[in-house]
Amino acid sequence: MTDLIVTILHHLLVFSLVAMLSAEIAAIRPNMRPDQIDHLARLDTGYGIVAGLVILAGISRLIWGAKGADFFLGNPWFWGKMIVFVLIALISIQPTMAIRRWNAAARANPSFVPANADIVRARNFMLAEAALLPLILIFAAAMVRYGAI
Repeated sequence: MTDLIVTILHHLLVFSLVAMLSAEIAAIRPNMRPDQIDHLARLDTGYGIVAGLVILAGISRLIWGAKGADFFLGNPWFWGKMIVFVLIALISIQPTMAIRRWNAAARANPSFVPANADIVRARNFMLAEAALLPLILIFAAAMVRYGAI
């Protein structure tokens, strides 16, 4: 039963992560007002929190899951999934730092508007994250079938 609970939680969190990133991509746009920047910053914070919860749920699956840690740690698809997750985390640093700068600037100066080039750059990083996410799902599917494919 524990395996089912942590697996369901892990899957719900992964899909929540996709939803949070999608919301961020939809929210970032040229000529954002301070309230829109604040909204984007809140979405980005939520994205980071959900990413952390995905990691905790994944560790829970390693510890309490039916397959056991040895299955995952000896599985090349698991490590592929981990590498992609780390790449996404590294890519997410640039937009997170930009959003934090913009939010601080908007709080200090209500007429602050991020430069369009900075917005495009941050959005492109977010799109790169989104482009890599399907690899995690592909590797996860291959991972649970390791040895059978």
